[in-house]
Amino acid sequence: VQLVESGGGSVQAGGSLRLSCAASGFNFGVYVIAWFRQAPGKEREWVGCFSSSDSSTYYSSSVKDRFTISNDHAKDTVYLQMNSLGPDDTADYYCAADDGRIGTCPRNAKFYDSWGQGTQVTVSS
Repeated sequence: VQLVESGGGSVQAGGSLRLSCAASGFNFGVYVIAWFRQAPGKEREWVGCFSSSDSSTYYSSSVKDRFTISNDHAKDTVYLQMNSLGPDDTADYYCAADDGRIGTCPRNAKFYDSWGQGTQVTVSS
């Protein structure tokens, strides 16, 4: 599976950004795509995910009600809409795929075998 991310950039606090993760090469009819982020000096953090088996989405408590994950099936693209951004959201954002997974998304990065190249998000106060 190949993942290509886009949409990062710099924004002021309170602003919005939308990240895209274009996927190709799935071997199975179902998959999970998750978003992770890693801030400088911090561990990688699970942000949320989309499960294609039932089109469900899940979010970490730190982004719930601010971030929204959506999917364009025709384009095999998953989006991360980020609203009300704050400096704590500054990080490199990655999408990751778990091809063939049914149901809920793992929050542990070790379950994902395909990763995008990452895109940087910087939020200034």
